[in-house]
Amino acid sequence: MKNKISVLTTSFLVLFLNVFAQNKSNHFIEKEINNNWKFKEVNGQISGIATVPGTIHTDLINNKIIEDPFYRLNEKKIQWIDKKDWEYTTILNITNEEFKKDNIVLDFDGIDTYADIYFNDSIILHTDNMFRKWEVNIKSIAKLGDNSLKIILHSPIKIGLELLSSSPYSYPAINDQSENGELGDKKVSVFTRKAGYHYGWDWGPRLVTSGIWKPVKLKLWNTIKISDVFIKQTKISKAEAELDFDIELAINDSFSGSIKIVNRDNELIYAVSEFNLNAGTRKISIPVSIKEPKLWWSNGLGDPNMYDFSIKLFDKNNNEIDNKVLSTGLRSIKLIREKDSIGESFLFQLNGVPVFIKGSNYIPNDSFLPRVSLDDYKKVVKDAVDANMNMLRVWGGGIYENDTFYKLCDEKGIMVWQDFMFACAMYPGNENFLSNIKQEAIDNVIRLRNHPSIALWCGNNEINTAWHHYSDGGWGWKENFSPEQRDKMQKAYLDIFHDILPNVIKNYTDGDDYWPSSPQAGFEPENHAGYENTAGDMHYWGVWHGKHPFEDFEKYKARFMSEYGFQSFPDIETVKKYALPEDFNIESEVMSSHQRSGIGNLRIKEYMEWEYKLPTDFKNFLYMSQVLQAHGVKTAIEAHRRAMSYCMGTMYWQINDCWPVASWSSTDYYHKWKALHYAVKKAYEPILLTIHKQNNDITVHAVSDELVDITSKLKLTILNFKGKIISQKEINVNINQNTSTELFKISEKDILNEYKKNEVVLKVELFNAKKLLAENLFYFVKPKDLKLQNPEINIKIVKKEGKKYLQVSTTSLVKNLYINYPNQSFFLADNYFDLLPNTIKQIEIVGDLNDGSLQPELIYIKN
Repeated sequence: MKNKISVLTTSFLVLFLNVFAQNKSNHFIEKEINNNWKFKEVNGQISGIATVPGTIHTDLINNKIIEDPFYRLNEKKIQWIDKKDWEYTTILNITNEEFKKDNIVLDFDGIDTYADIYFNDSIILHTDNMFRKWEVNIKSIAKLGDNSLKIILHSPIKIGLELLSSSPYSYPAINDQSENGELGDKKVSVFTRKAGYHYGWDWGPRLVTSGIWKPVKLKLWNTIKISDVFIKQTKISKAEAELDFDIELAINDSFSGSIKIVNRDNELIYAVSEFNLNAGTRKISIPVSIKEPKLWWSNGLGDPNMYDFSIKLFDKNNNEIDNKVLSTGLRSIKLIREKDSIGESFLFQLNGVPVFIKGSNYIPNDSFLPRVSLDDYKKVVKDAVDANMNMLRVWGGGIYENDTFYKLCDEKGIMVWQDFMFACAMYPGNENFLSNIKQEAIDNVIRLRNHPSIALWCGNNEINTAWHHYSDGGWGWKENFSPEQRDKMQKAYLDIFHDILPNVIKNYTDGDDYWPSSPQAGFEPENHAGYENTAGDMHYWGVWHGKHPFEDFEKYKARFMSEYGFQSFPDIETVKKYALPEDFNIESEVMSSHQRSGIGNLRIKEYMEWEYKLPTDFKNFLYMSQVLQAHGVKTAIEAHRRAMSYCMGTMYWQINDCWPVASWSSTDYYHKWKALHYAVKKAYEPILLTIHKQNNDITVHAVSDELVDITSKLKLTILNFKGKIISQKEINVNINQNTSTELFKISEKDILNEYKKNEVVLKVELFNAKKLLAENLFYFVKPKDLKLQNPEINIKIVKKEGKKYLQVSTTSLVKNLYINYPNQSFFLADNYFDLLPNTIKQIEIVGDLNDGSLQPELIYIKN
């Protein structure tokens, strides 16, 4: 059924459909300046052909001046680049039609970072913030025909050192790998509004770029243009969506005309407004009501319905002179923080429905941002959707992401927790720095606020808990400063995260929620987070950094778990892309260089010894690290979901990588799924069965994201590793909607009887009629103590309804079977799974498998 539309106007409605059949005017012109760029070293010999958008590093790679920085130890050889100044030039041709325009504007979407920009030898702009947008009207100095454009990019390291030397003290910035950058302990990243991870992180290299990292555009128009449109969602319900279209106009001279809002295909007329306005920046607000709207829902709850609007600007003669097309989804997203008997809730409510967040933290997809392709963005968002996620957190040490990323999240129903770009450091508080931050926030909030996927704005990553100003604790930062210095640094912190940023959200959104720092145990700055939070969000790093066992994921829960995780290596196929066979040792120089957590490789080994038998060869060690990671994070997710509704979200660290490396990621730099991503896909299914041992009891819970109660049957089976059924039980159960329900509890002794713990497995299944809703396995001992047998594994390819599948069976239990087809591009819908005997598992083959005779490599846990 079509939506019912009612129209509210600021003047009167006069419009016939034939108006929209008229040809568009060429009044407004926009073109990218992306051809014929050259670069050269300032006061040096290096030069070449440049790519815009791009970076100096990628230009040096493309011109074969440096080798791939990700290969082996090449990163160390190119630390000289960030200490040079670079010049970029091109010739911009302005045609006769363009030259006659009233306004000729150069638009720089992103300059990385410190630049002097010259047009026809006149300096027109100084830039000092990678995250800001810059515009300059060049009408007065433009020429008909060829015009020169020159950009001098100053070394962020040299300027950073100057700012450090003039500062009364240095600032904490623990992830700034200054030693790798040949700067000793001089950490300069905090002085520059630039992606923090470029200076290094505990999963990323130090590659401090400069460049024209976003498009350069020439914009030309006469008299008036639409500068911005903000679709305020003032009230959203199933019955009605009340919107305000706030339209900003840039006007040279007084102007009479009209604005008309239609759908993209001109099928429906939403609103018309006629106006007479004087010169300047002017705003018009047009209210629109949509009856019975199709709401935007997150992945798993419903369709992410989108509305397309075209905002058309006409002169008084009904000539169209500008047009802005926007897509948005109609929804209400709220962060609910309400006092309760335990503390304070922290949950997201979408269209009135409390939503358990199933997600991951997200970092930039590459150290060199302009080479992140549309396919890269599509893949990482699809990976989130395919793993049943409903939220990604854009982490504060990277970038405010490309518009493409948010568009894909809109279309796929992935909510976004959006950090501002501050992480793991303290920052200056001088007037110029704060002013720069404010404009950065305004630029990006305005750019992103129409995306329905934006669920929350967060001030920073981990600074409140690291600095810990109001009590003992933290990361040992403040102990290095005098009380007076601490107070000054805390004032800067409060100015940024409790004044500037929340006021930008207040003034430039329609009521979006803001959270000052992640984690935090309450909104006020004195609410420092710990592992006993009963309010706010938590980053739990007891597992990994604190060497807590995986069982402690059961112990430390939160109202919302926004970070936790465990590392693994990429598999051997990925390692071969950056290492040689002589490097195939986790303690080799190359493997250590591609591991930026100093404790990393040996920490993986230590945990592995707790849970599994150590493999004797390199390839199997890589495999086992992934199995270990999946086991740990699966334990965490199941604990968090089982604690619903006390805990209302879990987002592990992290979904992706920016280079090939050992890290906490669930998909590697090439977007290849690790064992963890397969485990997450199962742990994030809409209905989850969990089996939990506490003291001597075994408890089965069902966790449901469904919005209706379900009557079902629970089946519990004890089998030996040859598939023999030892005992079986079925009970009728009720699964409560949108919560966790305890279904069954029994003592371990009673369920095992006299059978040995290391020779049997508990299988639980949930059925609705004959439909399998969920299943899971539970082992009574650690994997290293299981008495596994040598299996005979059979695999064949079958076709069914136009699709191809692997059909897999075994004669005895196979633990964590990894089916690997080396150098093949197709994808298996499941992998690294446990396979029970007397069952046949079908795995869809996604992509091209043209050679049915291919034999896979089978890797699994052995005694």
